[in-house]
Order: sequence, then structure tokens, then C-alpha cells
Amino acid sequence: MRIAIYPGSFNPIHRGHVQLANYLLNEQMADEVWMVISPHNPLKMSSGLQEEHHRYEMTRLAVEGIPGLIPSTIEFSMPKPSYTIDTFQLLHQLHPEHEFALMIGSDNALVFDKWKEYRKLLDSVTIYVYPRRDYSMEEALKRYPEMKAINTPYYDISSTQLRHWLKRKEDTGDWLHPAVLEYISNHNLYF
Repeated sequence: MRIAIYPGSFNPIHRGHVQLANYLLNEQMADEVWMVISPHNPLKMSSGLQEEHHRYEMTRLAVEGIPGLIPSTIEFSMPKPSYTIDTFQLLHQLHPEHEFALMIGSDNALVFDKWKEYRKLLDSVTIYVYPRRDYSMEEALKRYPEMKAINTPYYDISSTQLRHWLKRKEDTGDWLHPAVLEYISNHNLYF
């Protein structure tokens, strides 16, 4: 089976995340997309990051009933911060029967040389790159021709923007699944 790993803080998960993951399924680039909730991205600040179990539960609610989208806690038991190369090594050990790919945004592609053992990742897995505002896809692919651009629609939203709106009690539009918004409200997250 072809599994695309879509790592993220998902703090909170929004419809853009889900639609990007669905794109890989709809285009038959993967049989399943595992949404790996990252406890702590080493290239980002951890302040404002909700607890792992909250981010997992929001992800579960956001993808519930969508065949092929699977929330994953594989990094929860790994040393922190989590490094993608270590996650892939563990995935290969646990699931040698699967073929794995990685999905990242053009923002991460542009700093890929800062990732632990990035060259090993480039050599061992297919890396799909989706567009992010103000981060040149062309520049990323020029630096790393091994990466594959995916022609997804551009989703003009970020979890940072949603946290800002939630904190200010502003309308989040249709970007949050109603069950996720209810979970946020019930657990008083981001306020």
C-alpha cells in the first residue's frame, strides 16, 4: 500500500489540511494519508502549542468518516523534538510492507536543508510539495529537483490565523469542521 505521511502540528487542524490530504487520495497518489500529529517541530517554537491529545482529538474529528485519512500518534512516544527521518525509520520497521511518501508545504521545502539528515530523506522517499503563500514553489524545486510539486488548489488559511481569530472571538468562516470548533469551545482552547 502507498502511504503518504502528512506531518503537522495541526494546532488546530483546518479544512485546508483535510482538503490537501484528500487531494492525494483523489489523484491516486496514495492509498492512505496518515496525518502525523507532531508533538514539537524542531524548526518551530512550541509556545502556544496545545497538548498532544487535544490536537489528536481535533484531527480525529476533522477526518472522521473520510476513507483513507488516518490520524497518527506515532511521534507521541518518540523523543522530542521529533525528526521526520526518525519517524520514517520507525515506519519502515513497523510497516515494511508499505511504500511511504512525505507531503510538505513549500515553506518547509525551502528550509529542507535544516532538516535532520535531509539528504537521506530525499534519497529514500518521494516528497510531494504543495504551495504556501509567500514561499516560492519554483525556488524549492530548483534547490531540490527530487521533490515533486503537486498541483493542489491554494488554501489561503493557516492555523496561526485561526488561533488569532479564536483568541479574539472572531468568525473562523468555514475553515474549522463544526465538531472541531465544538471541541475547541468545550475545552476552552486558544481563548
